[in-house]
Amino acid sequence: MGTDKGGEQPHSEADHRASPTRITSPALQFEAKRALIWVLVVGLAVLCIYISQSLLVIFGSMVFAAMIDGGARLLGRVLPIGRGLRIAIVLLLTVAFFIWLGLFAGSQISQEAAQFPSIVGTQVGRFFGWLQTQGFAISVEDIQSIAGQLMSGVGIVTSALGGLFGALTLLFLIMIIGVYVALEPRLYERGVAWMLPPEKRGDFHITATRMAETMRRLMAGRLIGMAFEGVVTWIALSIYGVPMAALLGILTGLLAFIPNIGAFVSGLLMVLVGFSGGVEMGLFTIAVYFVIQSVDGYVIVPIIAKKTVDLAPALVLGAQLIMGVLFGILGLFLADPLLAMIKVALERRAELNGKREERLPAGADGA
Repeated sequence: MGTDKGGEQPHSEADHRASPTRITSPALQFEAKRALIWVLVVGLAVLCIYISQSLLVIFGSMVFAAMIDGGARLLGRVLPIGRGLRIAIVLLLTVAFFIWLGLFAGSQISQEAAQFPSIVGTQVGRFFGWLQTQGFAISVEDIQSIAGQLMSGVGIVTSALGGLFGALTLLFLIMIIGVYVALEPRLYERGVAWMLPPEKRGDFHITATRMAETMRRLMAGRLIGMAFEGVVTWIALSIYGVPMAALLGILTGLLAFIPNIGAFVSGLLMVLVGFSGGVEMGLFTIAVYFVIQSVDGYVIVPIIAKKTVDLAPALVLGAQLIMGVLFGILGLFLADPLLAMIKVALERRAELNGKREERLPAGADGA
C-alpha cells in the first residue's frame, strides 16, 4: 500500500461511493425524493397562501374577461365586424353603465344609503323588542350585540355598491388584466401550455376550452339573473311606494351574483325596510321577494343550468362560506365561478381516466 507525497492514503472509488453526501441505497433514494416532493408541495401551498389575494384578483380578471368575450361573441351574431371592434363596443357599454350608475348613485342613492343602516337597526330593535313581549329571554346587551353584528354585515353588503367608488384601484386592476386577456386569450393559453410537458398540452387546450365556454355561459346566466332581480325589485317596490326602492333594487341585483347567500341577504334587507312603512308594506315586500325568487329559481336558473355546470346548492354554499371567511367580499363573489372551473377540470380528468382504462387489456389492472 503506497501513500501520496503528503503521507496520506489515496482516496479510492469505494470511499467516494460511501460519502455522507451521497445516498447509495435505492430505497433511501426513493424516500428522499418523496420527501423532497412533499417539501416542494408544502412550499407551493405556503406560497399560494401568501399570494392568495393576488391570485384571486387574477381569477377575477379571468371572470371579467369571460364576460367581455361572451358579449363580443353575442355581438358577432348580429354585427359582422372584427373582434376588436366588438370588444370595444362591449367595453364602451360597460363604462357607460358604470357612469350612469355613478351619476344616479351620486344624486339619489347616496342619501338613501346614508339612512339605510339606521332604518335597519331600528327594525332589528323592534323585532327583538317583540320577541321580549312574547316571553323570550333576550337582554338589551344581546340586542345590541346582534344589532352590531347585523350592521357589520350590512356594511359588507353595502360595500359591494361602495366598492364602485372606494375600491377603484382593485376594480381597475381587474378590468385592465381582463381586457388584455379578452383581446388575446389564445396567447395566454399557449403561454401556460408551453410550461407543460408536450404530451399534456393537448389535454390542457381541451380543458381550457371547456372552462372558457362554461365560464361564458355561467356569467351570461348570472348577468341575466342580476338584471331580472334588480329591475323587477326596483319596479315592484316603486309601484307600492316602498322607501329606498332604487337602492334595494341595485343591492338585490348585485347580490344576485352570489347564489343562496345573496338572495337571503337581499330579502332580509328588503323586508326590514318594508316593515319600516307598516305591516302592509312589510307583507308586500315579503310577497315581492318570494315571487321574484320563485321565478328566478324555477324558470331562469333551470334554463341556465341546462347549458352550464349543475352545481349542488350545498356545495356552492360551503364554498361561499369558506371563500368569504378567507378572502372577504371578493372571495364570496368568486366562489361560484371557481367551483365551476374545478368541476370542469375534475370531469375532464375523470374522462381521461375512463379512456385510459378502456385502452388497458382485460386483466391488466389486476396484474
